[in-house]
Amino acid sequence: MEHHTTQEDWIAILIGTFLTAQGLFFLQSASLLTGGVAGLTLIITQVTSLSFGTLFFLINCPFYLMAWKRFGKQFAIRSVVSGALVSIFTDHIGKFMQISTVNDLYNAVLGGLLIGLGMLILFRHRSSLGGFNILCLYIQDRFGLSVGKTQLAIDCVILVFSSFFVSPWIIFYSIIGAIVLNLILAMNHKPSRYIVRYG
Repeated sequence: MEHHTTQEDWIAILIGTFLTAQGLFFLQSASLLTGGVAGLTLIITQVTSLSFGTLFFLINCPFYLMAWKRFGKQFAIRSVVSGALVSIFTDHIGKFMQISTVNDLYNAVLGGLLIGLGMLILFRHRSSLGGFNILCLYIQDRFGLSVGKTQLAIDCVILVFSSFFVSPWIIFYSIIGAIVLNLILAMNHKPSRYIVRYG
């Protein structure tokens, strides 16, 4: 299989992180949640003054170390850069775009699509957002289970936990977004169809 060039990888990382940040912006605009570390971060931002980007990067730091140990230096560095870019983009998108009319269902679907596409691009260019993505990639690498399936299981746990903090309707639309996100990954990132080398 022909490998992507280094230039293609870094351009893809820039595009993937921007799409992910856009998706997070749509979820935030409707006060919706998602799974993984991003979901935990969205919950924590409701009870702290720290920005999403700052919390997202700090929470991910231990997972970057895990990535270094399991998948190597190059993958870990790319993931750190990807996490940093998502943090920066998410904290500053609001300066360039505002959503005046919020439709929860539309924001959930569009947010899930954009985050899923962004993560897919990152996975295929030997990077990730850190967090539970690292764990899901490890499970796929070790046991052959699809990233989308394991990510969906983790996301469901996060969203169930979130039910203690937000309304049932927020959880309902958030689950729709999580399903859309993970369908993108489950259909397009199967180890039997696309081989990724992390080193």
